[in-house]
Amino acid sequence: MAAHRRSRQRPVGGTTARAAVTVVLAGTATAAGFDGAAHAAPRPAPAGADVDRLYREAEVATEKYNGAKERADSARERLRDLQDETARAQARLNKAREALGAVAAAQYRAGGLDPALRLMLSDDPDAYLDGAALAERAGSRHHAELGRVRAQLREIEKLRGAARVEVKTLTTRRAELGRHRRTITEKLSAARQALSRMSPEERAGITGGTGRAARSAGGTARDTALSLSQAPNARAAQAVAYAHQKLGSPYVWGATGPDAFDCSGLVLAAYRSAGVSLPRTTYAQIDAGRRVSRSELLPGDLVFFYSGISHVGLYIGNGQMIHAPNPSAPVRVAPVDQMPFAGATRVV
Repeated sequence: MAAHRRSRQRPVGGTTARAAVTVVLAGTATAAGFDGAAHAAPRPAPAGADVDRLYREAEVATEKYNGAKERADSARERLRDLQDETARAQARLNKAREALGAVAAAQYRAGGLDPALRLMLSDDPDAYLDGAALAERAGSRHHAELGRVRAQLREIEKLRGAARVEVKTLTTRRAELGRHRRTITEKLSAARQALSRMSPEERAGITGGTGRAARSAGGTARDTALSLSQAPNARAAQAVAYAHQKLGSPYVWGATGPDAFDCSGLVLAAYRSAGVSLPRTTYAQIDAGRRVSRSELLPGDLVFFYSGISHVGLYIGNGQMIHAPNPSAPVRVAPVDQMPFAGATRVV
């Protein structure tokens, strides 16, 4: 193009200058895509896509929160068990020391106190453990009693060490819970703000029906009976029946029923009603049974979505599932192909 040629080394003015500027601007406009043949500027993503993305990110954080909470609860339970066992061991130690005290009193009245007993009855367990060899050399007539107390002291120290580890683990898990909780709160707050800027029609496309409308979306009693009859076993049928009963219930992250649920909490509660214990998170639930292909799906199967296995629903037949979508939508029926399918599991 003329605009890209090297100009002669002389002043340019008047009409020639204006022509040169025109050519340069024309070339710039073409390069920037302002002429008719250039590509059009990309359209902004619809507002609903932003809300969906925020809800997915919140759900990922929710499943991480659920996993961290499960681990924190386990650490808390182990710590409680260790504390109880330590208390029982301390009671056994106290009883053994009382028995040794009676022996020591009798020896004192008889004219002397065995050196090993003096060591054993010390208030400083560390001093006893350090001087255990001395107790052996003392030739005590009560080696069996002394051995039991020594074992109990060591047991208590071991339990206390394990308890210190669990306290540290619990502290770490609580910090993890706090991080995930903040992420969830931030994502859901941003989603609410995005929803507030949308038109009623756009919001309806995301939130769907609530209450009675969501329940009616579950189909007729005949449809429910049909899905129950196709379930592979009684447990699956009970889980499907439970999910039907919960249509219209609100989504609350971290909830497992009976009145509110998140996605993994709903399937957990459904199978809990059938006497089956499922893991808490989607990441673990997908391994809670036998994997089945999409073509093999039967009512009661768990269906998972997205590459990170961050969402789960309960298959009810005819290409449909019941799931807890997000805070803007209640528990409801939806097609399985509504989201990217990641796998399915049959609880056995």
